[in-house]
Amino acid sequence: MRSCVVTGVSTGIGEAIATDLVRRGWRVFGTVRRMDDAERLDAALGPSFTPVIADVTDPDSLSRAAATVAGLLDGKPLGGLVCNAGISLPGPLLHQPLDELDRQWKVNVLGQIATVQAFGSLLGAEEGFAGTPGRIVMMSSVSGKLSWPFVGGYSASKHALEAMSHALRRELMPFGVDVVIVGPGPIATPIWEKSAGAVEKTRYQATFYGPLIDRFEAEVLGRAKHALPPQAVADVVHTALTAESPKVRYTITPAPLMNWILPLILPARWLDRIAAKRLGLTRLR
Repeated sequence: MRSCVVTGVSTGIGEAIATDLVRRGWRVFGTVRRMDDAERLDAALGPSFTPVIADVTDPDSLSRAAATVAGLLDGKPLGGLVCNAGISLPGPLLHQPLDELDRQWKVNVLGQIATVQAFGSLLGAEEGFAGTPGRIVMMSSVSGKLSWPFVGGYSASKHALEAMSHALRRELMPFGVDVVIVGPGPIATPIWEKSAGAVEKTRYQATFYGPLIDRFEAEVLGRAKHALPPQAVADVVHTALTAESPKVRYTITPAPLMNWILPLILPARWLDRIAAKRLGLTRLR
C-alpha cells in the first residue's frame, strides 16, 4: 500500500485529496490543527486514514508529526507529500496591515519549506536511502502566475511558492524526489466565502478602496458560482503523484481560455484595464 502525507485536510481541497487517495487504496496521513477535525475525519475515512495534529507554521509540531508517521510506516518509505495547507487574506496593499502579509508568507511559503524539511527524509531525500523515492506535490494557484487587485499578498506568496518549488525540484534531483506544482483556479470550497469575508471592511472604509470592497466580494462570489468541484483537483493530484513522467505544473480552472491562457498572453496593460472595469479602479486624475 502506497502512503502519502497531505497537509491541511480539515476542509475543501485537502479533505477531497485525502478522501480520494483513501478511495484509491492509499494509506493517508492528514494534518489538521484541531482535535475535532481529526476525530471527524478519522470516523469518516476509516482505517486507511490517520489524522495527525500539526501546524505548518510550527516546526516542532511538524517534527512530531514526521516522527509519528515514521513510526507507523515502520521503515517503509513515504510515497507522497502533498503540501496543501494555505490561507488567503485579501486587502489593498496600500493599506493592508503588514502582519496579515507576514501571516500569509509564513503559512504559504515558509510553512511549505518547513513541511518538506520535516518529511523529506521519509521521501528519500537523504544519503543512504534504500527504496523508491517519493514525490512532492505543491499546491499553488492560478495566482501563482497571475496577480489581481486585493489579493496581492496571496499572489506574492504563491509566486514565491512556485519559485521555491522549481529550485527544490532541481536540488532534489540527486535523490530522485520529484516536485510537481498543481495550480487550481476557482474551486468550490469554503475558501471563496472565507476570502470574501476576510476583508475587514471597517478597516478600509475611510480609504479610497472602501466603496470597492463590495465589488471585490461580488467578483469573488461570482467566480465561486462557476467553480469546479474539489474532486477535479484531487484527480490531478493523483496524476501528479503517480504519472511516470508528470508535468512540472498542472493548472485546473473552469474556462481555461478566459481564466488562464489569454491572461498569460495578453499585454499586462490590457489586464490592467480589465481589472479596472470589473472593480471600479478608475483613475482619479
